[in-house]
Amino acid sequence: MIHEVTMPAMGADMTEGTVVKWLKSEGDDVARGDKLAEIETDKTVVEMEAYNAGILRKIVLGDGTKAPVGSLLAYIGGADDVLPTTDTAPEPPVEVVSEPEIELEVPVAEVPSPPEAVVPSPAPAMSLSAAPTVEGGRIKASPLARRLAQEKGYDLAAIPATGPGGRITRDDVLDFTPAPAFATSGVAVSVPSVTVDGSDIELTTMRQAIARVTVRSKTEAPHYYVTSGVDMTEAMSFRAQLNAELAESGVRVSVNDMIIKALTMAIVKYPKWNTTFHEDRLEGHENVNIGVAIALEAGLIVPALIGVQSMSLVDVANASKDLGARARGEGGSLTQEELTAGTFSTSNLGMFGTDTFAAIIVPPQAGILAVGAVKPTPVVVDDEIVVRQMMNATVSADHRVGDGAEAAILLNEVKDNLERPLRLIL
Repeated sequence: MIHEVTMPAMGADMTEGTVVKWLKSEGDDVARGDKLAEIETDKTVVEMEAYNAGILRKIVLGDGTKAPVGSLLAYIGGADDVLPTTDTAPEPPVEVVSEPEIELEVPVAEVPSPPEAVVPSPAPAMSLSAAPTVEGGRIKASPLARRLAQEKGYDLAAIPATGPGGRITRDDVLDFTPAPAFATSGVAVSVPSVTVDGSDIELTTMRQAIARVTVRSKTEAPHYYVTSGVDMTEAMSFRAQLNAELAESGVRVSVNDMIIKALTMAIVKYPKWNTTFHEDRLEGHENVNIGVAIALEAGLIVPALIGVQSMSLVDVANASKDLGARARGEGGSLTQEELTAGTFSTSNLGMFGTDTFAAIIVPPQAGILAVGAVKPTPVVVDDEIVVRQMMNATVSADHRVGDGAEAAILLNEVKDNLERPLRLIL
């Protein structure tokens, strides 16, 4: 039987993809689950899996071609199966990815030359406010006027004189206002010229995809937020001891690994948060797949660790390290399942010094846990002020899945797991 291989939807808002490279050739045997090709989405490169077994009979779209989701890519079938004819085969709209770089030249407005300065006519001799008279290199001014000018830091030569014979009087000094360009010391104030780049910024395809997904999330899912402070003092001590024991193995457990494990244990206890909202039901999932927000140079992706409920804390550490490496293009690609099967997510901005923030839910998941930095903080314990290692955690929850009290119970369970870290290895 002939099976069609089509461009898969590998994200909540994916509309098209690019065949980067076929991993199988025509005539190769294909088993269900084999990696067929590398597909580039708006955000990353993903390995497309085969859903049917057989022989890769024909590749319809070659390397470097772009096509909408659902477009025909190839045929899988038996050696004797008859392929559809060219006339009956669908002809997907295909765009060859060879877009030339276009440089936009932004015209710069010409700055007109300033008009020539107009030289004012000399003031008439009858002016009531004239320049001070200078006799023998000395400006004529009353002793009181000289003392006032010195106290105020005024330049006598700049003060208009109204006294007899061009003499500067006390009132001339008191009425004098220095020019704005000069401080009272007489030193000119230099204002630096600051230029701000006001040019437009073209959005990358990843940035456009992020914009679509976040708008969809905030539009469809009624967000609400629950925040709590978590005492990480025992957890940080536990982590230090655990990493010392694991030093020879090369494994290192991060704070985020402990958070993922604590969240997974809480979701196992309260599985309602491992569901997806549909109009008439909450669709449950057998695996707890925790999305991990990873910041890339081009933008943000949230691939998931699959089946975390069956992982030990060390397994989580190893899987997180591998997921991050592949998300950055090191040592492989992300799978379609990792990009689409998340059930709940985490986002950690602690490494940037952030104390508290609320994250946007990744649709169609039920919620996301956002955590800040672990910082020494004075707190009250047994009526005494002590310094503890504190971390703020916020659950952003879909109100269609659960109410505020339910999200608070989930967050308190995460908090208890982290404040009693031995739970994480039991």
